[in-house]
Amino acid sequence: MVNKIGAAVEARNLTVVRGTRTVLRGLDFAVAPGEITGLLGPSGCGKTTLMRAVVGTQAKATGTLTVLGRPAGDPSLRARIGYVTQAPSVYDDLTVRQNLDYFAAVLRPGRAHHDTRAASVARALADVDLTSHADALAGNLSGGQRSRVSLAVALLGTPELLVLDEPTVGLDPVLRRDLWELFHRLAADRGVTLLISSHVMDEAERCHRLLLMRDGEILGGAASPDGYGGDTPEALRRRHDTATVEEAFLRLVDAAAAHEGSRR
Repeated sequence: MVNKIGAAVEARNLTVVRGTRTVLRGLDFAVAPGEITGLLGPSGCGKTTLMRAVVGTQAKATGTLTVLGRPAGDPSLRARIGYVTQAPSVYDDLTVRQNLDYFAAVLRPGRAHHDTRAASVARALADVDLTSHADALAGNLSGGQRSRVSLAVALLGTPELLVLDEPTVGLDPVLRRDLWELFHRLAADRGVTLLISSHVMDEAERCHRLLLMRDGEILGGAASPDGYGGDTPEALRRRHDTATVEEAFLRLVDAAAAHEGSRR
């Protein structure tokens, strides 16, 4: 792949081997800045490993992976990236506000004045619609509310890149809708780049671009006219003459299986 200047994330021959298993198989892709890129595929296909590589916590990744113009894992990226894992990362014995205040202090130790930190916490609470629950113990919240606290933590540092690992799985339809509206506001109003994984194919329609994964590989591999990787949902449906992204994904899976069978 030719280096894509300005890409929020760019991978060339990104490979991760865990024991005897190759989890990521020489991935080449570029993520467009200021947009929502959906990383879609079944559970176990390598989505979480790819996201860990992007945020710099995946050991033994080979190839080249550049994030916001720096090598993945570079210390200078810590305050520029927000990462939300599948499991909520909050302290149950602290209130929502105390959780955010703690993480705000960790994020900018010795730098942020208390008033600045308080404003950052208030903004993050408002972003995820938890202002009315700010003084509730995290341990007493519902699963969906705890997920929103984790998202608020990721938003504290006004990140340029948000990496969200299945952030809407298990949430009710109203909360899912509200979170996707927030994701689109972050991209449109603040220029945030979002990389969001999911195994729910109907969420693909909410993304600007799509990277479809199966068995550690990105299927299709077509680049858009501006050179970034990933089809738009509309382009993917049109290219495969299908009514839904899920149908297009299944056609790509079948084509990949047929190609693999022909090589044996």
